[in-house]
Amino acid sequence: MLFQIQTDIDTTMVTAVQDSLAVVEETVTENSINLLTMAEYGGWIMMVLAVMLVFAIYLFIERLVVLTKATQEDKTFMNRIRDYIKEGKIDSAIKLCRKEDTPSAHMIEKGITRIGRPMQDVQVAIENVGNLEVSKLEKGLVLMATIAAGAPMLGFLGTVLGMIQTFFNMAQNASGVIEMSSLSEGMYQAMVTTVGGLIVGILAMFAYNLLVSRIDRVVRQLESRTMEFMDLLNEPA
Repeated sequence: MLFQIQTDIDTTMVTAVQDSLAVVEETVTENSINLLTMAEYGGWIMMVLAVMLVFAIYLFIERLVVLTKATQEDKTFMNRIRDYIKEGKIDSAIKLCRKEDTPSAHMIEKGITRIGRPMQDVQVAIENVGNLEVSKLEKGLVLMATIAAGAPMLGFLGTVLGMIQTFFNMAQNASGVIEMSSLSEGMYQAMVTTVGGLIVGILAMFAYNLLVSRIDRVVRQLESRTMEFMDLLNEPA
């Protein structure tokens, strides 16, 4: 008999705990927020941050494609250039450079057109083309860096504006009674812009650093090709 009573009590307690957990879970689900809900509370600053994020993503993908193409080069390219130059086939070497269509190929093409001039002139011509190619690869990085630095500041601006609006509404309350729900809602809206600005800024910063590392890789490749070509010209006939 006692065992039956104890079993009934345990069953009742388990049922009560399960019901309580279900109520808590339902409440948390109803009160949970996501990025879309936060964006709706942020106002016009969140719209600006969204535009900045979309532009940063587009710029990152576009630059990544360009940089990936710049590093893809035929491994036999320099050997073929060496053979053409040794055989005196300058036109074939130039055609190969134009077909390759990479920053390294553009530099080598410029050097080939300067064959016969002093070595210093050839090297200067190659370096000038290399600087131009690097500047083309860096296109848009200043804007990416601006987004990385400006997005958090814009988010903080939204927070300050939201706090000012909150305190202004408090000052306009003639009764002197401050409702915590109104105060917390205003502060919530103000802090949302900070979160949005930090998200955009962090993503843009990582994207910028990745692009810079890719450009450094291309620069090292250009320097290597320059040395190879100059060594080729200095080889005995």
